[in-house]
Amino acid sequence: MNKQVFRNLSYGVYVISTLDGDRHTGCTANSAMQITSSPASIAVSINHDNYTNSCIKKTGKFAVSILSESSDPGIIGTFGFQSGRDTDKFSDVKYQVREGIAVLDDACGYIVCKVTGTLETSTHTIFLGEALDGEAAGSSAPMTYAYYHNVIKGKSPKNAPTYIPDEDTAPSQDSTKEKWVCSICRYEYDGTVPFEELPDSYTCPVCKQPKEKFMRQ
Repeated sequence: MNKQVFRNLSYGVYVISTLDGDRHTGCTANSAMQITSSPASIAVSINHDNYTNSCIKKTGKFAVSILSESSDPGIIGTFGFQSGRDTDKFSDVKYQVREGIAVLDDACGYIVCKVTGTLETSTHTIFLGEALDGEAAGSSAPMTYAYYHNVIKGKSPKNAPTYIPDEDTAPSQDSTKEKWVCSICRYEYDGTVPFEELPDSYTCPVCKQPKEKFMRQ
């Protein structure tokens, strides 16, 4: 079976936020959908290994910040390639608090929900939530997962439903061309300036890791 076919389904890119006690935390997700219109309800899928999963279960609330094509890609790195167990992911991003949950300013909308049910799978929990608040913002188009992969050149976090284990080792179309790949998020540098000539201050556009985290492949 060619798992690449799942990439043809419609996915967005979201930050799912909740509370760790009094501290805001969250993670990136690509599986969020509206279930009903009245009452308005949302379903999100969160990996068991994500710290956000246990926090949602304790808090009973979550918010969906809908990233746009103009959102800073670094948000995806912050919330997708670090753990809320030991990182304050909201320390360097602008946000507002709605219904007690943080929602990102750099997004084209948000929805805050209270958990009304859960469905457990072998790897993920599907949280069902009734919408308490929501608002659209800005004019940028929502970011799709295809846009994230094809335009931003980002990779799937290992806890994402769409992660394909062998995608990191698959040969590129030009296997003879030297590549520099971020060892944290697997972003592949494809700029016109040779990687060695980039300034030492260069950081990965997805996860904001320094130049030294890139590996030659």
